[in-house]
Amino acid sequence: MPVMKGLLAPQNTFLDTIANHFDGTHSNFLLGNAQGRHGYPIVYCSDGFCELTGFVRTEVMQKNCACRFLHGDESSERAIAQVDKALESQQEYQGEVRFYQKNGSPFWCLLDIVPIKNEKGEVVLFLFSFKDVSDSYGKSQHNSVSDAAHQSAKNNRTHFSQAHERGRTAFSHLTSLFTKRGKGKLSNSVFQKPSLPEYKVAAVKKSHFILLHYSVSKALWDWLILLATFYVAVTVPYDDSSHAVSRGAAGSDIAVEMLFILDIVLNFRTTYVSQSGQVVYDAHSIFLHYCNTWFFVDLIAALPFDLLYAFNITVASLVHLLKTVRLLRLLRLLQKLDRYSQYSAVVLTLLMSVFALLAHWMACVWYVIGRQEIESSDPVTWDIGWLQELGKRLDTPYINSTSGGPSTASAYIASLYFTLSSLTSVGFGNVCANTDAEKIFSICIMLMGALMHAVVFGNVTAIIQRMYSRRSLYHTRMKDLKDFIRVHRLPQQLKQRMLEYFQATWSVNNGINANELLHDFPDELRADIAMHLNKDILQLPVFEHASRGCLRSLSLHIKTSFCAPGEYLIRQGDALQANHFVCSGSLEVLKDSMVLAILGKGDLIGADLPGNDQVIKTNADVKALTYCDLQYISVKALREVLRMYPEYGRRFSADIHHNLTYNLRDGSELDVRGKCTCLCTNAHTHTHTHTHTHTHTRTRTRTSLALAPMRISTHTLFHTHTHTHTQQFCIWVDRVSWCAIPRLQNIRTRSPHSDPLRRRAV
Repeated sequence: MPVMKGLLAPQNTFLDTIANHFDGTHSNFLLGNAQGRHGYPIVYCSDGFCELTGFVRTEVMQKNCACRFLHGDESSERAIAQVDKALESQQEYQGEVRFYQKNGSPFWCLLDIVPIKNEKGEVVLFLFSFKDVSDSYGKSQHNSVSDAAHQSAKNNRTHFSQAHERGRTAFSHLTSLFTKRGKGKLSNSVFQKPSLPEYKVAAVKKSHFILLHYSVSKALWDWLILLATFYVAVTVPYDDSSHAVSRGAAGSDIAVEMLFILDIVLNFRTTYVSQSGQVVYDAHSIFLHYCNTWFFVDLIAALPFDLLYAFNITVASLVHLLKTVRLLRLLRLLQKLDRYSQYSAVVLTLLMSVFALLAHWMACVWYVIGRQEIESSDPVTWDIGWLQELGKRLDTPYINSTSGGPSTASAYIASLYFTLSSLTSVGFGNVCANTDAEKIFSICIMLMGALMHAVVFGNVTAIIQRMYSRRSLYHTRMKDLKDFIRVHRLPQQLKQRMLEYFQATWSVNNGINANELLHDFPDELRADIAMHLNKDILQLPVFEHASRGCLRSLSLHIKTSFCAPGEYLIRQGDALQANHFVCSGSLEVLKDSMVLAILGKGDLIGADLPGNDQVIKTNADVKALTYCDLQYISVKALREVLRMYPEYGRRFSADIHHNLTYNLRDGSELDVRGKCTCLCTNAHTHTHTHTHTHTHTRTRTRTSLALAPMRISTHTLFHTHTHTHTQQFCIWVDRVSWCAIPRLQNIRTRSPHSDPLRRRAV
């Protein structure tokens, strides 16, 4: 029994795990790279952290995870040193730090630093958790700065510690969620260090005694249940028409009911494929899914009515009709038909079986009509019914309307013979309708037979082509793909990647080529459809100033793609073909096996466009961690659209730096480095240049400067006063590292009076 296996590739769900477990407590966290030789750049920050600090993600990415850009005049030097020591030694840290938001507002923060290890035990990331506790003790701590009020400060610190213990419950809740403790190990877990999430390919979490829905054993079981369903569909109408159940038949019915009950139990422990194509192994999710789908139908069909016969309980005749609820089990057959649809022979066999089953049901009704004619004692019709005629021909006439007559088997065979000949329109007349009731029923059978004959025997091919054309196309392409793999003798790993990519992309678009489908539509309508389909990427800030005509042109060039876990979207050194927008899933940016950035939903990855049409070479690898849905626009198409709208093209070139989560253009670091050197040289050539050294970081770049030609040990603030301009310019240069993250971006020049960080520094 072929079934859809679902998406089985292992995924690195570290980012999703962290985000999900922070929900309900606080979602203010960021991740820093722990493998940098100098500095620990930020590779991911949550939306909650951006809301807490006022910075946007593009301003935070690639800065040092020590968060010196959040420090101010009243930040503790001791706390700063402890954070640096914890990062260097790769140890955990808990403490209270006074941070400053982007607008200069201070707040007290409960900071937790936890090193994250991979499957090899190496520390690869730092998890920073931020808890705003300003409401608890911010004012008291801020006022305790006088040496004369030592006792008051001591009391405040006591209150501070109490608030700290209350605030740490959130992070303790997070770590406890990552630890699975048994009830019998409660005493031991108190003294054990809670386990932490690891940055690695997640192992499939399977509950105990879970049955795979695509396994061979489950397929055999489904075949057994299918046969039992047909048995019920045959025996229930027969028993209801004859009103007699043998002891052996009652035993077989009980056995079938036990099979149905056991099937219900197994369905509670059988995996299923979710709407996203993922295989669900969690027992609780399986329980809810089954209860919301087929549980009640299966439960009603499995009610053990035959136990009434087994215990010799006398029941009324209407109770026999309760057994017809077992026919609800046939609804499951409709679900199975979808699995058989790829095989035309199986579909034809099932249709023939349904035809025969309908004939069986009609035969049972035909027998009941004959019995009713005999038992009615109507002097006009009781002697001319088809059962009376059959008894006379077999020399077993009815006596006193109750005794005698043909055997039940002979009567059933004659009934089935009549219904089949009527349904197929080849009746011979040796069994015919004589009474009015029999003639009316015969007319209904003939009408039904004409329909069934046309459906089953006349239009089987047309029905299959019409109902299963999409599925036939799927299996045709799958067969072509397998033939291609076999002819070219591709290795098993490459074969698996090809098959899974094909299945995953088919599940997303169902084999529909949007370009071909919309090709015949008018350009106006096609552009509106494209804008609706690509509205997420068109809502990026970089397209905010684009005209509607420009957006419509861009939308026609946007394509969708899919990436499986472990697949490389971009390789270092390759020519960049497109800028990608992450719709779902997560990816990582790698260089020399070092994580440079983690990309999630809403991130833009690509490069800025140089002035000429030179080929853009990439400076890092981009690898998928989970199943990712992406939208992309090719560099060639983007350049064509920008040429048509030159006024927006200039704005796009200036804004793209601030919207790229990571710039993949090889050499972008050198461009910005040259600008930095030029600005610094010009600043020193003026006579009115003043240099002030501060102990706190003042970073106003979009991201941290990396791979600089030199390491600046002090954080220098240049105040440049020119002779010809009254406006003052200042350049903030963050502490940079040559070997940390190759992420060189633009340096902004600002007026010191318009910048809150500048005002606070002065």
